[in-house]
Amino acid sequence: MSTMSISSSIAYLPRKPSLNCSLRSSFLSPLSLSPNATKNSLKTTSAAKRQAVVAMSMEAGIGVMATKLGMMSFFESDGKVVPVTIVGFKEGNIVTQVKNLATDGYDAVQVGYRRVRDRKLTKPEFGHLQKAGAIPMRHLQEFRLQSVEGFEPNQKLVFEEIFKEGDLVDVAGITIGKGFQGGIKRHNFRRGPMTHGSKSHRALGSIGAGTTPGRVYKGKKMPGRMGGTKTKIRKLKIVKIDTDLNVVMIKGAVPGKPGNLLRIAPAKIVGKNIPKN
Repeated sequence: MSTMSISSSIAYLPRKPSLNCSLRSSFLSPLSLSPNATKNSLKTTSAAKRQAVVAMSMEAGIGVMATKLGMMSFFESDGKVVPVTIVGFKEGNIVTQVKNLATDGYDAVQVGYRRVRDRKLTKPEFGHLQKAGAIPMRHLQEFRLQSVEGFEPNQKLVFEEIFKEGDLVDVAGITIGKGFQGGIKRHNFRRGPMTHGSKSHRALGSIGAGTTPGRVYKGKKMPGRMGGTKTKIRKLKIVKIDTDLNVVMIKGAVPGKPGNLLRIAPAKIVGKNIPKN
């Protein structure tokens, strides 16, 4: 197989790998193909595909976990009212494990959050945290990074040292569960006439597609379970960081109800920390 056929099989790679395209962030490391590629290099190409997919799941930087406290109005210096979400921090955000390419196959930093009593954890969980020299914590999450230099076990992550006011962040969490809901609430459908003998008020209506194909298409918007899923709200602005109260004000709404666990990470911005292509 020629080099041209291999290059066409992975269209997402740079067309000219010989060019030295410098990005502001090393979020993705472009894969290069050897000019003397042969049939024996197909396995290497497929492995390169998998490696590229893994790279796409990397974070733009280290993040922290927090707890949603509620919402309020914040008055800016010019008098503008901004709806903000108050995010607080319980004991935790401590590095519990540093993974690298040699031992785990990828670079990541595992972070623990929210201290609990010893008996609340299983023996493997307690032993894992004890090995890192960290306190018993309920939640463990990891952030995949391009480089893990500068991180070590039992290192405490302070929010104001990672972020500053005005930064954009991605906030992920579990949305509020609404239970089984109809099409009007779940998908914002319009109801039918309520008078003049109408028999269809909040009913879904016809869902078929005729004799051809004679079935209901997959993914049809229908009544079902609403909420209770993991959701990420992107590019939210940090309005204020209060070190005295140990809270952060983030503009807009974040997933979940008060007391919900949140994952806050630097926002992925095309052209800044991820490439345009």
